Amino acid sequence: MPMRLTADERAARRDIDTWAQSLSSPVSQLINWAMQPVDWVVERSVSGEMLDRAEDVTAEALSQLSDMSARTGVLDTVRSDARAQGIEIDAVEDLRHEPLEVLDELARTRMQQNALIAALEGGGTGLGGAALLVADIPLLFTINFRVIQTISACYGFPMHDAAYRPLVLAIFTAAASGSRATRADALRESSVAAAALVHDHPYSGRRTGSFHEQNRHVPREIAKALIRRKLGQLIPLAGAAVGAGVNYWFTKSTAKTSFMCSRALYLDWKERHQ
Repeated sequence: MPMRLTADERAARRDIDTWAQSLSSPVSQLINWAMQPVDWVVERSVSGEMLDRAEDVTAEALSQLSDMSARTGVLDTVRSDARAQGIEIDAVEDLRHEPLEVLDELARTRMQQNALIAALEGGGTGLGGAALLVADIPLLFTINFRVIQTISACYGFPMHDAAYRPLVLAIFTAAASGSRATRADALRESSVAAAALVHDHPYSGRRTGSFHEQNRHVPREIAKALIRRKLGQLIPLAGAAVGAGVNYWFTKSTAKTSFMCSRALYLDWKERHQ
């Protein structure tokens, strides 16, 4: 029979549901407010060609995610962190059988570090204006893909190959948008992944068709939410502050979204697991 959820796990499910139905975070709302004058300048000073170029770079960065495997040390780091907390495992997948509250603590230890790295990287490239804006975007997605891999691995589900790209893109879209619709979509994608893993079926996303057909609009959706903020780096003197702030916000949002989706994946898998 499928496993029943504990009281703590049911509370976590309610927490996930509350997050899915909530409005964007106060930090995100503050950034939106602060970015209004920057948006005004961007609309009048940044060419359509530059905007198209930034969107193209976003699409290219996302298309390369399948090449960014977990061989970057993510799995070793999570195993080391788990053992430091007294969790003895042979493989990261063994964490699926640990209590949720233990895994939540493990994930939280990793959530802040990458946001600070992204902020420092964004501040540095922000000083370079247009010359380094294009370089900043792939670096930002590389950092945030590592965030997703690390947090999901903390729950026993390392997203280390191309099969997970639909879920990864859903997490990125929800992180950039912060809308209820995109959060719900990411959670539905988590549920589909859990069902596939329980039955040892290949996971290929909720939608039919090739990966390109499923997600051809995703880069533009992410770009609409993210690139308008990143283009503020092109404004003289404001570039470093905008770059650092936007990178910190996006990485914090990615970490939070990945945290909630990974918990949902864990709970969905447990409920279905025999």
